[in-house]
Amino acid sequence: MCHNGVMARGWESKDVEAQVAETSAPKEKSGHGSKSPEQLLREHQQHDLQLSRIRIVHDLETATHPQHRKSLEAALAHLDKKLSELK
Repeated sequence: MCHNGVMARGWESKDVEAQVAETSAPKEKSGHGSKSPEQLLREHQQHDLQLSRIRIVHDLETATHPQHRKSLEAALAHLDKKLSELK
């Protein structure tokens, strides 16, 4: 029997549908219509910075080389500064 890595079409369609529903659900609940474009941009930037911070912290936990750790610590400090400026 040969498997070529193709997924059943019905499952894939349902998965895509679920992802679309998840993506649109928070927008409907958060009331974006009442926020200014500047507020939305700030929230988007803050969210992006928080995700980057999570990644850097995770990388820092596993980094062993001193130069790499130093670089990650500098990046973390920079992200923290940017986050504090947005608040």
